[in-house]
Amino acid sequence: MNKLFVYISALLLLSCSVKEPKAERQLDVLPEIYPDYVDVTIPSNIAPLRFMLKTGTDEAIAVLSCRTNQIIEKADESKFLFDESEWKDLLKQAKGQDIQLKIYQKQDGSWAEYQSFPIHVANEEVDSHLAYRLIPPGYEPWYRMGIYQRDITTFKEKAILENTQTDNNCMNCHSFPMQNPDKMLFHMRAVYGGTYLINGNDVEKLDGKVGDEIASFVYPSWHPSGDFIALSTNKTLQSFHRAHSNRIEVYDENSDVFVYDIKRHKVLTDSLLFSKNAFETFPTFSPDGKSLYFCSASIPDTLKMPRDFKTIKYNLCRIDFNPDNQTFGTEVDTIYSVRKEGRSAKFPRVSPDGKFLVFTVSDYGNFSIWHHDADMFIYDFSKKAYTPLNEANSNDTESYHSWSHNSRWLVFSSRRDDGLYTRPYITYIDENGKAHKPFMLPQEDPDFYRSFMFSYNIPEFIQGEVKIDSKTLINIAKNGTAKQVGF
Repeated sequence: MNKLFVYISALLLLSCSVKEPKAERQLDVLPEIYPDYVDVTIPSNIAPLRFMLKTGTDEAIAVLSCRTNQIIEKADESKFLFDESEWKDLLKQAKGQDIQLKIYQKQDGSWAEYQSFPIHVANEEVDSHLAYRLIPPGYEPWYRMGIYQRDITTFKEKAILENTQTDNNCMNCHSFPMQNPDKMLFHMRAVYGGTYLINGNDVEKLDGKVGDEIASFVYPSWHPSGDFIALSTNKTLQSFHRAHSNRIEVYDENSDVFVYDIKRHKVLTDSLLFSKNAFETFPTFSPDGKSLYFCSASIPDTLKMPRDFKTIKYNLCRIDFNPDNQTFGTEVDTIYSVRKEGRSAKFPRVSPDGKFLVFTVSDYGNFSIWHHDADMFIYDFSKKAYTPLNEANSNDTESYHSWSHNSRWLVFSSRRDDGLYTRPYITYIDENGKAHKPFMLPQEDPDFYRSFMFSYNIPEFIQGEVKIDSKTLINIAKNGTAKQVGF
């Protein structure tokens, strides 16, 4: 009886298996799919690139193949939901090669075949996790937000901390040293305000106000030693345009840069970073820890904000930093010059191998997340020259970005999908600094982004899961005493 059952089951599975159809017509166009995964370059450990046909149909079949391995998938309401284990096996064989993808669609009772296209699979893997803040499109009050982590080799997402657990306060600017998930920094604003440093299971809460000079800790960057954190202090405001392509203007009325010494609980700074005649912001350390990059805008005596918001443009600068004696250099080098280029730089990030620096450029200001003209540039240290990252840029906003630990992948936030929400895109950066066509972070349901009304803010690669228990963070936030910081 058991043998008969197995035999019948096998016959049923065989009869239900999907076969590659024989096309009666060849279409001279590529299929319209969402998300757009045509000719993208992906890591060999990414979750399945599930997608849907924009042209709805009752019957469609996708065939993915590389060498002897093949996946044949029938569309489910125009969606191709590739199995995770089959996809993983295909990627193993396709590493360093291409996956060829063919789509067949039944039209007027016969099968038509679209032009096939490749998906390039790089040799290098990507960091397994991505951390980000999810925030709704509120402008002044906030309601619901949180910091989350996603295993991008699968579809599993977990909350690190949600503000529903901390009286609906604001939380932002999460950061990790060298993509290490065991060490983390983030800020809380308003209720339970402070800067939170996580080291394994230990959590330290810092008072973000230091005397009259520093009102709050803002944009962070860890020193590779883990002993220092470069930060800015910003007096940030926002206004709304009545008639402008950028609906919101976020600007500083004051900003400076300093370094926090974790062991001594002291702030280190210098007049070249902390001055009244310039706005300094967005600090980031080099991978060797001997340079500090930051953005700086000269401030005229007649400046009045927000009236003069378009006149504020930021240079990209560098200064020496000596971690042994906690001192700064005596000169500032300018890498990207406002006087030469006429535009404004922000968000510098150096690749972990020290070969490249990616930064964002827009026409003015320092908060390019709402600027439709914002694009990424890449600086090649060997050539001492920068160029637009054209292969990764789009006609809409490209803003925040971060590197993988092997310097081959860059994740960035972009509004190219609908012009309204920032979504995470990943691009491959080859050894020559050339970007390849990026892909949107795959989701379990390919239609996910069209109905998800939250923006992905500050995407950061990490090499594993953040394991701190949210209950520990909540207890420190509500019951812990903030450590005072001095100069």
